[in-house]
Amino acid sequence: MAGRTLTTFLRTDPRDVGYDRAMEMLHVYTDLVAIDAAAAKRYPGIAPHLDACGPCTDDFHALLATLTNADG
Repeated sequence: MAGRTLTTFLRTDPRDVGYDRAMEMLHVYTDLVAIDAAAAKRYPGIAPHLDACGPCTDDFHALLATLTNADG
C-alpha cells in the first residue's frame, strides 16, 4: 500500500491546486461548468485536482447534478 501511495504522490499534476483551494472554489467552478463558461480556463488548477481526488469529484458531480436538475 505504501508503494501505491508514493506512486500516486509522484504522479500528482503540478497544476493541481490542492484540496483546500479546490473546495474553496468548487461552487464557482461548478456554476461555470453548468453554463459552459470555460471553467477550466478560468480555474486551471481545479480540473487536475478533480482528476486526482475521488471525493472532490463526487462533490463536484453532486453539485452539478443539483444545478442542472434545478434548471430543468
